[in-house]
Amino acid sequence: MVRNTPLATNNPAKTETGVTTQTPARRPVESELIVEGLASYGNYRIFAGGTDEKLYTAGLEYDRHSWGYFLRARVDYVAEVLPLVILDKPLLTDIWGNPPSKISKARQIVPGVGFSPIGIRWMWRSNKAIKPYLMGKGGILAFDKKVPSTEATYENFSLQSAIGAQLKVNQRWDLRLGLFSDFHSSNAFMVPVNPGLDVMNANLGLSYHFGR
Repeated sequence: MVRNTPLATNNPAKTETGVTTQTPARRPVESELIVEGLASYGNYRIFAGGTDEKLYTAGLEYDRHSWGYFLRARVDYVAEVLPLVILDKPLLTDIWGNPPSKISKARQIVPGVGFSPIGIRWMWRSNKAIKPYLMGKGGILAFDKKVPSTEATYENFSLQSAIGAQLKVNQRWDLRLGLFSDFHSSNAFMVPVNPGLDVMNANLGLSYHFGR
């Protein structure tokens, strides 16, 4: 006698009574890997003092459907690695990261890396062609110079918030359009001077889906 259960696999197993059963298949967890890039297009001064600075990043983001649903949105865990971070800033600044009052066009490029192990994403209409999302990520940036001023630090904490949408290309690939995001970095007063930096940016990426 064969007893079938829902979502059965093709690997039947016999019990001590001789009854053959089939164990339920475990549905793979949905996850995705995103190749992404970020480019800033403006500064504002609310929680930070640095101005006239531009930030560019490139890296990988991992999203995993770990926490069910909330307000009809799929809730995902997010982690990010940024092997390429570029800060384009004025060469001369005061201790708060502001360029001198006298106009100077001299600038410098400061390379760095970033890592954000803590993040969350809410995604609505996750099975549709257009998928709006809201996301937050927290981590750290490290540069080879003290930024955004010489009185600051080599390492800065980072906090990102973003709103955008992913466009379905096919069953495996999506296109990310994060046209409005905020990237904040500061040293949380590890030293007496904490200039900080806030930039508005666009985040674009190509997403590959696993587990479907």
